[in-house]
Amino acid sequence: MSAATGIRYHVTGMDCSSCAARVEGAARKVEGVADVKVSIASQIMTLDVDDPGKRLPVVEQAVTGLGYQLDRIGATNEDADDDDKIPDLSHVTPAYKRALWIVVLLNAGYGVIEIVGSFLAGSQALQADALDFIGDGAISFLGLIAVGWGLAARAKAALLQGVFLALLGFGVIGSTVYRSFVEHEPQTLLMGGFAFVACIVNILAAVVLIPHRKGDANVRAVWLFSRNDAIGNLAVLAAAVVVWWLNSPWPDLIVAFAVAGLFLQSARSIIRDARQDLVQAGRS
Repeated sequence: MSAATGIRYHVTGMDCSSCAARVEGAARKVEGVADVKVSIASQIMTLDVDDPGKRLPVVEQAVTGLGYQLDRIGATNEDADDDDKIPDLSHVTPAYKRALWIVVLLNAGYGVIEIVGSFLAGSQALQADALDFIGDGAISFLGLIAVGWGLAARAKAALLQGVFLALLGFGVIGSTVYRSFVEHEPQTLLMGGFAFVACIVNILAAVVLIPHRKGDANVRAVWLFSRNDAIGNLAVLAAAVVVWWLNSPWPDLIVAFAVAGLFLQSARSIIRDARQDLVQAGRS
């Protein structure tokens, strides 16, 4: 058996720790592939493969089949300057870039609006859902502006982002714990209304990229993100109905804990990966 070769890819389309886990799982299933590591911070996947010519096409097909785009950076035993190589981004046209900016603004903008709505409705689940919107917008924004940055710069930016998102997540958890003692029932009509608009915003974010769907796996990824976010919106809608039905604030609080917990898990993954990337960049 030939010695394993270390290979690096830039992965486009990841916005949460579960995305990185899916990419890693798909790569590990390919025979002859080992030591797979996917960093959501730098958006880089590294892996060891015993027969690159035979195995890599299978890896690429497995990952792109999930809706992510792979751009090969190089082998890990090549010059350290490879860390600063920019992947092939010829598919990122000005029109497509504008569409991505619209998606970022939709996510971040409605996240701010939904935070205001969460206070008006007295809903912790809305507050957690708003956090998810802001997180998606922040991660997409970092991916958009950091295209040409080196590994160390991307890792530092991701580390700051991860800390910021973690603070937001702990803020929601703390607020929810406080509200659980106050036993304040949210206004279900406002709560449901904001959650319904959130579903529409997710649909708009996906529709904006429809004209650019050919030749870019990232568009499929955005559809997947929108679908997952819509599920979270439906959970908030369901919580509003159950709060109204039971005349109890607990369904709202339970959904808030669940969404904020998942968000904190993503923030933890970003911070962990960013720290590892900084160590790797320091060794280069």
